[in-house]
This record gives sequence, C-alpha cells and structure tokens, in this order.
Amino acid sequence: MKWYLKALKQYADFNGRARRKEYFMFSLLNCVFMFISVIIGVALSKLFNTQLFLFIYLVYVLAVLVPSLAVSVRRLHDIGKSGWMLLVNFIPLVGPIWGFVLSITDTEMRDNQYGLNPKYEPFEPQKE
Repeated sequence: MKWYLKALKQYADFNGRARRKEYFMFSLLNCVFMFISVIIGVALSKLFNTQLFLFIYLVYVLAVLVPSLAVSVRRLHDIGKSGWMLLVNFIPLVGPIWGFVLSITDTEMRDNQYGLNPKYEPFEPQKE
C-alpha cells in the first residue's frame, strides 16, 4: 500500500526514477481498486436502477490517470529511457509487448541523467 500512496503523493512528478517494485505495486493496487469501483458501481446501479456503474468507474480512472502516467514515466527514467517512450504502446501489436518489456527491465545500476539509483539506500544508523 505504501507504494500506491507514494505514487499518489508524487501526483504529477514526472522527474526522477521509479523502481520496478513501485511501478508494479502501484499497477496491482490500481487494478484492485478499479475492480472494487466496478463492484460498487454495479451494486449501486442495481440498487437505484441507474447507470452509476459508468460514473463511479470513470471518476476513479480520471482520478488516477495523471499519477499512472507519472509513475510510468519515472519507470522509464529508471532504465535510462525518455518518458516519450510511453508512446511506443500505441504501435499496434508490437507496442504493448515492447512497453511491457521496458517495464520489466531491471534498473540501471548507475546514476543516470534522471536521478540517483533508487535501489541505493544510504546507511542510516539506528537510533537507540
């Protein structure tokens, strides 16, 4: 849950780097919350006999659109690619596959032009 909240706190921060763990935990929880919004929407639609299903789902999707784009761009920065590489996903057939390959690629171990290596955790002595 902390990775999901971290991505939401960096709402429109397209600078920096995001590890695979941050990206995939955000994506996983995002899918879970989308599913929950569909369940709630369908239940309310049946209860009130209206089309609330689409409204609740659309509100959630629009609320997380910018954070989703931001974490995706930071993920590409982590492997040393420009955020514009997200547009590769729009190429039919090959694009989504290549986008997935880019998302599972391991972190560049050195610092790059987008920031410090996020896997590097400086040593902090424990307080007694």
